[in-house]
Amino acid sequence: MQQKELFLADDSSTEQLGLALAKSLDMPCVIYLQGELGAGKTTLVRGLLRGLGHLGSTKSPTYTLVEPYQLADLAVYHFDLYRLADPEELEFIGIREYQEQNALLIFEWPDKGLGMIPAADLELKLSYFEAGRKVQITDFNAKLPNHWNFDDILCQNDD
Repeated sequence: MQQKELFLADDSSTEQLGLALAKSLDMPCVIYLQGELGAGKTTLVRGLLRGLGHLGSTKSPTYTLVEPYQLADLAVYHFDLYRLADPEELEFIGIREYQEQNALLIFEWPDKGLGMIPAADLELKLSYFEAGRKVQITDFNAKLPNHWNFDDILCQNDD
């Protein structure tokens, strides 16, 4: 297990972290995104998707529950479980079918789906910190290379 904490000065830094992750992740992968409303979860996903080659817009799946993105060689499913009343509701959208694919599964508010969603390979906890955000990254299953140097990420700001 690998852990690191970074300071993200602004939305651009958050998106830059997503870009860096996209270039380094071993697929398939399950990512949990934790954080308060407005903490930057969807902004991070936007960077991830751009880093994987998605050129279109990135919508928050708050009302749709899941936003699918079919990229050249990878399917990405971005889930937002905030409005989920019961984890069993995930059966109605076919959650098991998503898990059987060679895909990147990203879950915002994963606690709402526990017992129905796969375990995280990578967890990112975003929180408000001073004028920006703080992110704690936990790599449970070596989805990031051992040589991945968090301090070289452009979003790191020590000013």
